[in-house]
Parts: sequence; C-alpha cells; structure tokens
Amino acid sequence: MKLAALTCSTLLVGAIAAVSAQPNANSNPLRVSMVAAQASSGGFLGSVEVTITNTSRHTVRVPQWQLPSDFLEAKLFQVSRDGQPVQYEGPMIKRELPGAAAFKIIRPGETLRTVVDLSSAYDMSRSGEYIVTLSSTLQHASLSNGEMLKNANGLPMKVQSVPLRLWVDGADVLEAKGGDVTSKGKPGSGGGTVVNGVSYVGCSTTQINGAGQAVVEARKYAENGKGYLAGNTVGARYTTWFGAYTSSRWNTAGQHFAAIDSAIDQNAGQVKINCGCNQSYYAYVYPTRPYEIFVCRAFWSAPLTGTDSKAGTLIHEMSHFNVVAGTDDHVYGQSGAKSLAISDPAAALDNADNHEYFAENNPFQN
Repeated sequence: MKLAALTCSTLLVGAIAAVSAQPNANSNPLRVSMVAAQASSGGFLGSVEVTITNTSRHTVRVPQWQLPSDFLEAKLFQVSRDGQPVQYEGPMIKRELPGAAAFKIIRPGETLRTVVDLSSAYDMSRSGEYIVTLSSTLQHASLSNGEMLKNANGLPMKVQSVPLRLWVDGADVLEAKGGDVTSKGKPGSGGGTVVNGVSYVGCSTTQINGAGQAVVEARKYAENGKGYLAGNTVGARYTTWFGAYTSSRWNTAGQHFAAIDSAIDQNAGQVKINCGCNQSYYAYVYPTRPYEIFVCRAFWSAPLTGTDSKAGTLIHEMSHFNVVAGTDDHVYGQSGAKSLAISDPAAALDNADNHEYFAENNPFQN
C-alpha cells in the first residue's frame, strides 16, 4: 500500500516526565515513537517504523513477542480505517512461560528500531484514513534490579504509542495506477483426513489418536462451562476467572461458552487439527480462519485434562476465532489471569487463558 500522508507523535509510556535514574513501580522506562515507513513508488506497502528506547539506568528484559518485529507473533497494534476496527489476521498463540532465551535485553540508553509491515497481519487492502496504535502488554518484563514492570494495581505495564494517523492507497487505487497489488493472505492447508468428524492435517496415527481424545475432553469442558453459565448461581469459579459479577458480563461469558460449545461440537470435518507446527508453543490459530487449530510441541507434552492441558488448549484456541468469541491474549498463565479478573474484569472476558482456566476448573470450584 502507498502511504500518502502521515502524522506522527512520540509518547513517554507510563508516568515518565523525564529520564529517570531510579524507575519506580508506577513508571515505565520504555519510550516509544512511531512513524510511517517510506513506500516505494507504486509499491504495495503498509509499514511503520517503531522506535523504543530504554530511558533508565537499568537493563530491561522483555519477552521478544511483546515487541514489534519483522514477523508479528501477537496482536500488538490497534488499527482502524475510517473509524472502523481493522481485523487482525496474524497468529494468536498460546505460549509456555518464557525461558531466558525468550527475552529481549534492552540496555540503558539503547534504542531499538523496527520496520513492521502491518499489511502482513492486518487487512489494509482498502483505501482510507488509517489510525494505528502500538499497545502491547509487558507481562514478565522486568528491570535488572529485579523490579517487575507492573502498575500500581498489579497488572503488567504496556508499551504504548500515541495514535499514528495516515492515508493509505489500497488495492483499489494501486490497481488503477498499475501498482503491485499482490495478496499477502495466509496459505490454505487443504482439507485433511477426517476421523470421527474431525479433520487432521499432517498428523501421524498417534497424533490423531491423542488430538482426538483432546477434542472429546474439550467438548466436555465446553458443555460443562455452558451449563454452569446457563444457571443462576454465581460461585467462586466464575469470580476467580471473570471477576466481580454483573449481569452484562455474566451474559457475555454465557454467550462465549455457548459459541465455543457449538463450534467444537461440529462433526463434519469443520474442526481441523493441523500437526505441522514445530515451535515450542502449545498452539495457535488465525482468528479469521475458523476452525483450524495448529498444535505445537508443548501441546503434545501437556496432560489430557487439567491446568494447561490439551483439552483446555483447544478451548483457548477456539475462543480466539472471530466467529466464536474473538478473544485476545492480554496475559498468560493462571496467576496473570486471576490478577486480570480482579483488576479488569472486562479484559478477563476478552482473554483466552481466562476462558481456558474457567473451563478446566482446576482446582475445582463451585
């Protein structure tokens, strides 16, 4: 896409007013700016250049997927066109807790510059005025003095830019000008082999058996969660994972689990398990491509049921599809999910891990 005009600004994230020698729990040492990257003449480009600077005297450690990169592995940007949200089309990934190798080290005063092709993960094919904001939760991020980057309410800080406003000449305009309008859509994976009503792509017999058992147990989880939310009794199970009761939020949770249950109960090959992933993740999906779930290495070593299980992973991933619940990955892990439910129940209702842990209900709660 061709970026015809732009406006850019710089934001000191958190409560920074100047470079701080001793960051405290209510300030964020990462300063962000974002501008539109230059497009080649007639090119099909939708890129931004993001600059992140560590303004403190401490080294900052951040999980790499929470920072912009050449290949987006998470929904780090909020994008709208002419006031309407633009769909994220990149991967939504369930991850293990990050090990040492998963962190990006940003030294005091160091600046990271990255050009991100937004059109690889967002639908920017139509001409119009786009507004782009970087907004990424810094879960597990810390300073070299051991201080976690958390807000006063205990939730992780965010690395966030001010909105960037720009005009994009989309495929309709570029085609008329003779420009490159090559599609960047995700490749299809074929129909697969259908076993007991579920499609499998690139799976061995052993994997088909293991994933098939997970589908059976996930269906039980979905049915149980739907039944709980169809009742009229609010217990610790709900408040632990979705926060304080309101009728509106309760109804939203009920709609989500009714949709998850309906989706995973399909038995004519609509649900597709793809075994082609060799990453360390549990699994991932593309939210605009129901109902294909790519299962990865951590999935196969997970227990069938219980916390962070195979069956729970399928609930997590099914909730991501836009036609199901359209959840995001604000935080990962039981501890993060519980904190989110306490401090921000609305975000908990939009977080895939909260849905998974509610469904797994381990340890058991009424």
